[in-house]
Amino acid sequence: PPAEPLAERRQAGGVRTIVLNNPRRRNALSLPMLQSLRRDLLHDVKSRELRVIVIAAEGPVFCSGHDLKELSSEDDVKHHSQVFELCAEVMTLIQKLPVPVIAKVNGLATAAGCQLVASCDIAVASEKSQFATPGVNIGLFCSTPAVALGRSLPRKVALEMLFTGQPLSAHEALMHGLVSKVVPEDKLEEETMKISQKICESSKSVLALGKATFYRQITQDLDTAYKITTKVMVDNLTLRDGQEGIEAFVQKRKPVWSH
Repeated sequence: PPAEPLAERRQAGGVRTIVLNNPRRRNALSLPMLQSLRRDLLHDVKSRELRVIVIAAEGPVFCSGHDLKELSSEDDVKHHSQVFELCAEVMTLIQKLPVPVIAKVNGLATAAGCQLVASCDIAVASEKSQFATPGVNIGLFCSTPAVALGRSLPRKVALEMLFTGQPLSAHEALMHGLVSKVVPEDKLEEETMKISQKICESSKSVLALGKATFYRQITQDLDTAYKITTKVMVDNLTLRDGQEGIEAFVQKRKPVWSH
């Protein structure tokens, strides 16, 4: 029989859900899984129908990180480089996409799986979820996960995770800013869809401009950040939806977006 796909993609009402679907391998980010994830993220991404992407997973582990079998000495340095380079490409791609990307986490997210959560724009987690970078315990420090982690968490919290491999609970992850919201497991789907549907009410072109600008300015000094965003505010007003939103507000009606 044909193998089950490593990830499943479905879309309805502007929301694309990508489900990591290899629970027997703890949804590891093997090379084929990373290729599948990249393909599903990029599929028809400029379509006006696509407004938000949700990354979810089957089974008790959201994602365990890299498939360690691919990182053994049986494979050469070229293969190892391919794995890490593709992983970095997928993680940076998430922030370059013109739509918001939400991680819907129900279970354990470790190493590059924790990196995946940290790379998403929003993360909603169930109360049973945990987050860890335990590579240090097997002699492979989580250096690439540290890039996303260090940009999401206070430095000392990130370094404690990286140095000890000890997990954060869902509520600790919320307190330190790794996730946006923690809900009971039976409310996870409802809360994720609530956020997704709220995003779908806005203009895709305005959100795309705003998302790109947020990530561009966040690494700059204060003066440069204000120079960038001041120009973007003016550019935003030249968008058809920028003017439509203001006119609708003045006229006390709902805006009709062209996206």
